[in-house]
Amino acid sequence: MSRRSIPASFIPLIKPPALSAGERCALRALAGTMIPASARYGVPSADDEAIFADIEASLGRDGDAVRQALAQLEAPAGRPFDALAPDERLPATLRLRDSEPALADALVAAVVRCYYRDDRVMRSIGMEPRPPYPQGHEVEQGDWSLLEPVRARGPIWRVPGGDEDARKWRST
Repeated sequence: MSRRSIPASFIPLIKPPALSAGERCALRALAGTMIPASARYGVPSADDEAIFADIEASLGRDGDAVRQALAQLEAPAGRPFDALAPDERLPATLRLRDSEPALADALVAAVVRCYYRDDRVMRSIGMEPRPPYPQGHEVEQGDWSLLEPVRARGPIWRVPGGDEDARKWRST
C-alpha cells in the first residue's frame, strides 16, 4: 500500500496542534512556578520568552498529556491556573503530582528539557552551550569494580540456541 492510499486520518501528525491562548497562559505560569528566575545564579525563569517558545515548539508527543495536565490543574480551582495567586499555584501542582503522576511527569519533562537547553542556563551550570556531539563532554570515570557482582552473576537471559550457546557465551 502506497502512502497516497493511506487515509489522512491514519497518518500521524508531525506537529501537534498549537496550544490555545488559555493553555499557553497556563503553561507559561506553570513553567515560571516550576523554575523561577535566580539573580544569584544569573538565570532566567522557565517562563522566559525564548525558553517558553522552545517549550511550546517542542511539546511533540507530550502535547496531549500537557493539555490534560493543564485541564487537571484548572479543575479544582474552577479557574485557569494563571489566574491563581502565586501562593495557590504550588499546592495545585502538588495535587496534580499526587493524583496524576504520569501527567505531571509530562509537564516536568516538557519544561525541564527546554530549560536546560538554553545557552544562559548551560553557562550558569558551567557547561559550554553546544550539542554534545561531535566534540563530546568529559565524563568523570567511576569505580568499575562496583560491577563485579553483576559480572560474577553471569547472564540472566536466555541465549538463542539453548544451553550450549549459553555455555560458550559464559566462557568468553
